Parts: sequence; C-alpha cells; structure tokens
Amino acid sequence: MKKSLFTIIAVFVLFACKDNSKKASDTNEEATTEIETAVKYPSDIIPFMNEWKILLGDGTYEDNLKDYAKDDFFYVANDGKTGWVVYKTPNSGITSKTSSNTRTELGQKAHWIPETGGKLTGTLKVQHVSTSGDARVAASYAVVVGQIHSDEGHENEPIKIFYKKFPGHTKGSVFWNYEINTAGDNSKRWDYSSAVWGNDMSVVGLDATTPPAEPVNGIELGEEFSYEINVYKGIMYLTFKSDGHETVRFTKNLLASEFTKTIPEQIKTLYASIGRDGLERENAYAGEIQYFKQGAYNQTNGKSPEDNIVWSTGADTYDGDIAKQYANGDYTEVWFREASVGAGTPPSEE
Repeated sequence: MKKSLFTIIAVFVLFACKDNSKKASDTNEEATTEIETAVKYPSDIIPFMNEWKILLGDGTYEDNLKDYAKDDFFYVANDGKTGWVVYKTPNSGITSKTSSNTRTELGQKAHWIPETGGKLTGTLKVQHVSTSGDARVAASYAVVVGQIHSDEGHENEPIKIFYKKFPGHTKGSVFWNYEINTAGDNSKRWDYSSAVWGNDMSVVGLDATTPPAEPVNGIELGEEFSYEINVYKGIMYLTFKSDGHETVRFTKNLLASEFTKTIPEQIKTLYASIGRDGLERENAYAGEIQYFKQGAYNQTNGKSPEDNIVWSTGADTYDGDIAKQYANGDYTEVWFREASVGAGTPPSEE
C-alpha cells in the first residue's frame, strides 16, 4: 500500500511539473508574439519619424509618419536579432519634379543654414542594388542613403552618401559626393567624389558589361555601417564606421569654396564627355537654406547612357512596371536600425 501511494504521488508530481513547464513556455511565446505584433511601423523602430515627410517610389507623399507604413516601399523587417526600417525603391517610378531618379526617402521638415548647422546619423545595411545598368556609367548600381539638399538657389547638394556594387562583385564601395554650388549657369555643375571604403564614383567599367576590379576593402551587401553628418558653424564633419574597417573622417568647409579657380583632375576625366566644367561661387553654400534626406534614393535609371555617360544608367525598367522590376532585381533596398536628426554639435576630438 505504501509503495502504491508513493507511485501515485510521484506520477502526480511528474505531470504537475510537465504542466508548469508547458505553461511557462506558452507564456514566453505569447510575450514574444506580443512584442513582434507591437512593432508594426517604422516609427516603432526609429521614433524620430515626426521630424520627417516621405516620398515613396510609387509617388506617394506622406507628411505624418507616426504609425505609417506602406508595403513594398516603407515598412518593418526583422533579421532575427532586431527590427529594421526598410526603404525600397524601383529603378523607375514616380519621383520629385527636380529629379529623374526614383526614391523612397525621408525629407526633413526643419530647415537650417550651414552657419547654424544640423546633424544626421544613420546605422544601416544595403540589402540590394540594381543588377542591371551600364558599367561605364558612374551612377549605375548605386543608391544614396543620406544627403543634405538645398531648398533655394540651384537646389544643389553639399553631400550625398552612396553605396555602389557592380554585378558579380561581392564587395561594393561607400563614397560621398560634394556638388559644387555653381557660380552662374548650373548646367555646368559637377560632383567631386571621395572614397570611404572601396572606390570613389569615378571608378567605372571598361565597357558596358565589364566592371573594374573589385574593391579590396569594400562593404558587402548586408554588412552594417554607420555615418554621421555634423554641420557646425559652417563646417561639415563626417564620420564613417563599420566593424572590421578603419573609421574614416572628413572635414569640408561649406562657407568658402576650394573650387573657384581650378577643376580637379577627377572631374576633367569623368565629366569630359558631357562638358561639365563649371566653377563654384566663393562662399559655397553660405547662408543657403538646407535640409537632410535619408533612405533609398535609387541612382540607377532607365535613361540612355548616350545622353549622359555619368548619370544615365540604361537599366531595365519594364516601362515603369514596379512589380516586374522587383521580380527581376531592378531595385534598391536599404535597411536602417538606428538614426537621429538634430542640431549640429562641436566636433569630437577623437
């Protein structure tokens, strides 16, 4: 009798333990599901969305980004570790009146001048760039992931941060361009490009289908990197970081130009065929209203390279059919997990 009673008690305890274990597991699963369900919108990942408006690759404009998302353009993804804000853009869609390139890109609501300054940061990974284009064209296979844009004058861009990867390469390049604020006729404007990791923009293919050598110290698709654009008292301080790569810094004066009398050799070579040989005004971007942009500004378009061998990439666009472009790799996709925007700050002494 004692043995039977002991057996009954043991079995009861065993089942009680199993039941408790199951309940704990169920509770954990429910908690995880609740967290995943709660993160629905980009504003749940990066809460600064109230500072921005957005233009999507299908022409959709929205200026209230709290609890806003749109499938296939601006939404949330999870890589198994954390949530990301996704910006996705076809090679051809509907874009702004001042550009022939398609974008899913934030535009800062606040405006400022270089003398008062501003700061933009971003931690991101580029997941895809167009797989079609002309290798001779500097803008092919590229996306702009952050920039400063003027809101008056020529509406030029003191900085555009690019990621570019040729088809067949494992590693791509990160570089930034400075567009001169042209003195006089803005049709003579050009961008001076500086390499961060890999090559600058001027390194192009030998012919339409032959890329240059793969960059040794480049960044792969899916490899995380970060940037900081800090404009303080008219000086632009840039910092680029990525694990396994050297931290790279630049300083650029936005109030006094270095391009008022001579044109760099890079420009003479890259822009020779399209006659871009302008000079910059002495005070560069001084006193001119600026704002930040961030996201996926696709530089690959369907325009003929014969018309502009620097910016017209001749990529596949399927007459603007976005679904076909996505299905055939003719798009760009950029993921951000962190970002901030605000006032410029004194540069660090690192």
